[in-house]
Amino acid sequence: MPQTRLVYPFSAIVGQENMKKGLLLNAINPKIGGVLLRGEKGTAKSIAVRALAQLLPQIEVVPDCPFLCEPHRLDELCDTCADEMAICDACTSKMTICDACAARIFKGEKLGIAKRQVPVVELPIGATEDRVVGTLDIEKAIKSGEKHFEPGLLAAANRGILYIDEVNLLDDHLVDVLLDAAAMGVNFVEREGISFSHPAQFILVGTMNPEEGELRPQLLDRFGLAVEVKGIPDQEARAEVVRRRIALERDPVSFTTAWEDEQERIRQQVTEAKNLLPEVQLSEEMLELITQICIDFAVDGHRADIVSR
Repeated sequence: MPQTRLVYPFSAIVGQENMKKGLLLNAINPKIGGVLLRGEKGTAKSIAVRALAQLLPQIEVVPDCPFLCEPHRLDELCDTCADEMAICDACTSKMTICDACAARIFKGEKLGIAKRQVPVVELPIGATEDRVVGTLDIEKAIKSGEKHFEPGLLAAANRGILYIDEVNLLDDHLVDVLLDAAAMGVNFVEREGISFSHPAQFILVGTMNPEEGELRPQLLDRFGLAVEVKGIPDQEARAEVVRRRIALERDPVSFTTAWEDEQERIRQQVTEAKNLLPEVQLSEEMLELITQICIDFAVDGHRADIVSR
């Protein structure tokens, strides 16, 4: 049997509190819009991103759906969709289910419910556009009249985390694709007049070393938070980083087991915070403080005001 890949426990990361807080805030409220981790190499940026998924509660999905459609949102299609047996433009703009699941509903099929871990999908710097957005089999569509879509990375990341290491080195054409998907929450693919769309709602997490170049402004604007990550100056803390690394390499199973109680504590905090989030109210005093801070720092636009609320 294949071995399960062990992930370094999020709770075992020494220091880097701002980085961990930025990731946890997005896990609690994905509407923040993702987080950019800027800093030198060897500061646990990638480790923290990959470890985050272990702290998130499992999500309910439609079994066998490659887009992880949410079962409880299947009744949101409007009457127009039902009449035309297809997702209308209005529902596409707020899409929470894919074309394939919608088609099964229109046929009267009952879709089941399954649970799975929140996905963390890594987007390689050298990925092609087809690998990211997916591909349509034009030949099959012409011959049989049926759409055949091969899902890409955006499909795999729906309702999960899309992680881009060295995001500042990403090709411009992939940046444009991400900007469109992040803005609309939908991935729309069209080839030779044949189109397919599916939900693409994800937490965008990027890591970068500023010494290797800055991030394109349009993509930088899509991150709700940015955190500067630096090496730890305290000698004892740095020594503890090494001790934990040695313990992990010596006995990975024992190391991860030793941190499970702390993992569960943070996991419960995240779950409770997500449940309490709808009850949070923004007072006028806090709103005035937020907007004044943004004015004092000469922040461009109003995205920072909205995220900070």
